[in-house]
Amino acid sequence: MERGEIVWTPSDKWANKTRLFEFANAVGFDELHEWSVQSPDEFWRKTWQFCGVVGEQGERAIHKTTNQNDVSAQFITTRFFPDAKISIVENFLKRSGNGEALVAIDETGKRASRTWDELRHRVASLASALETIGVAEGDRVVAWLPNAIEVVETMLAAASIGAIFSSCSPDFGAQGVLDRFSQITPKVLVATDSYIYGGKRFDCLERLAVVRKGLPSLKATLLVRQNANTMPHELVDYESCLKSGANTPVAPRRFKFDHPWYVLYSSGTTGVPKCIVHRTGGVLLQHLKEHQLHCDIKNDDRVMYFTTTGWMMWNWLVSVLASGATAVLYDGSPSFPTMNRLFDLVDQEQLTLLGTSAKFIDSARKSDINPIATHSLKTLRTICSTGSPLAPEGFGWVYEKVATDVHLASISGGTDICACFVAGDPTSSVHAGEIQRPCLGMDTDVVDDQTHSLKKSFDTAGELVCRQPFPSVPLGFWGDGSSGLPSPDSPGPKFRAAYFERFPGMWSHGDFASWSKNGGMTIHGRSDTTLNPGGVRIGTAEIYRVVEQHSDVLESLVFGQDFDNDVRIVLAVRLKPNAVFSDEIIADLKLRIRNACTPRHVPAVIISVADLPRTRSNKLVELAVADAVNGRPVRNIEAIANPEAITAIVEALKVN
Repeated sequence: MERGEIVWTPSDKWANKTRLFEFANAVGFDELHEWSVQSPDEFWRKTWQFCGVVGEQGERAIHKTTNQNDVSAQFITTRFFPDAKISIVENFLKRSGNGEALVAIDETGKRASRTWDELRHRVASLASALETIGVAEGDRVVAWLPNAIEVVETMLAAASIGAIFSSCSPDFGAQGVLDRFSQITPKVLVATDSYIYGGKRFDCLERLAVVRKGLPSLKATLLVRQNANTMPHELVDYESCLKSGANTPVAPRRFKFDHPWYVLYSSGTTGVPKCIVHRTGGVLLQHLKEHQLHCDIKNDDRVMYFTTTGWMMWNWLVSVLASGATAVLYDGSPSFPTMNRLFDLVDQEQLTLLGTSAKFIDSARKSDINPIATHSLKTLRTICSTGSPLAPEGFGWVYEKVATDVHLASISGGTDICACFVAGDPTSSVHAGEIQRPCLGMDTDVVDDQTHSLKKSFDTAGELVCRQPFPSVPLGFWGDGSSGLPSPDSPGPKFRAAYFERFPGMWSHGDFASWSKNGGMTIHGRSDTTLNPGGVRIGTAEIYRVVEQHSDVLESLVFGQDFDNDVRIVLAVRLKPNAVFSDEIIADLKLRIRNACTPRHVPAVIISVADLPRTRSNKLVELAVADAVNGRPVRNIEAIANPEAITAIVEALKVN
């Protein structure tokens, strides 16, 4: 399938029923986006009202200060709704009644749920229990839990009293957990005794003991028990703790728009993870906009995004509660016992939106599943994809093998902003291989090294930037130039260097991207993983697209190796079980890449390996491999789920 080919066009009946159509009063998207960035004050006021934010808006929507000597200061000092006061809990739980607010399903099929009323009562009880432990505004409450209801309850209880929340998934090793949590000195840890993945149960108690020892700031550790017989005496049972506050429930309090909500972490593959502190109001407003306008999430919808508690998509998912939708939490492997697992859940839970990764879609495409023939999927309106670029063939597979009448919304943003720069538009056509539109209110662009816009230079790759401040600019990095919480007016030198050093006055996100003639965008990979053979920049996504069309290839990883005073491209492939690596496969792959791309894209070396190294959220780690093969230290190896795969690649290259 060719990039740019139309794979779906909404009917007028469809488009006219969307929240975006209602918001825009039939104004075209391009005109609407232009207004949203030219008149941000009006746009964000309308978004607050239209999306139903609960709270005191205040008189000012945006307060700016200028500094002629610091062109990047506008991103740091601009305040959105500086007079506002809001409560996350009031916004997430504005619905009441016996309808399901949360549903949690694990890999074994075990199902639990909370109604809106139950969730409200339990959050208020847990907030009371946390206060009894000694948690106060600004303290940190952290969760080391699978994707289950207790994580949401903990986050909301912390937010209710102004505490700062953070989480990571239980598949992290003890050092990986400590690399993250130790930096923010939490007062309470909520942990699990075990979790299930791929049909196996993994015990967490031994690692938990190491984690607790490495967190001397802890006043209490609450244990969510999967095994009723597990209860070490030094821990506190989660349910018992929650019930202890039932007679003195705490009503949610309102805090300033910029009050810190939670801490997310950079991937940690290039050093100790950075602790990114996110604003309450800014992230909430972004999520409401993306959910309702870009993904058409409505009251009573049922939404599931396949994620762990260590990926920002967990935060994105649970925010659907603020739009009156049910959040469906799945914990386990998306391909166990079969690749149909997520589609089984669509029918079982009557999902209206299914979110997953481009990697999953590509794996499903290479399998023999055919959901359009084996499943109803009658409730499904939207499929979201993120995590890495979705190739044109992935778009084609969704419309051929899953559903012909769903809106496939490829979206892209980052942990850094806990939101998106580019996303879907349910009122216009979907083009294969392209993300449909820049997000409303986001002055997203692609620029060359001289900061000239490439919007009219179709398919010319450059750096993804945002030219104007937006509500979810982080407060900064924890401990960056200070001992803890960053100052809103002075976030620290590492924060400035990360986003504003390369292109002063713009947010530089680190993605390699290009505009299309259709008004959409293609992400070509991370800027720091672009290849430079002969000094020419090449995005890795182009190579991946070609290689992973090969019938014998399951997945691949591309990186640059310093060689003879230049850089040579190395391609590592993981083949299907019955495929045999041979000179014929190598020649075929090189020919395909040459024909589809350019001679410069052709790898100098192709190797076959049993597995490819990845983070615990299943992202392949090009940078870590490049560091290893080039003799540089691989920092924070704990962030990588299977570091032995890096060693295998290094060894394979010794004979090439």
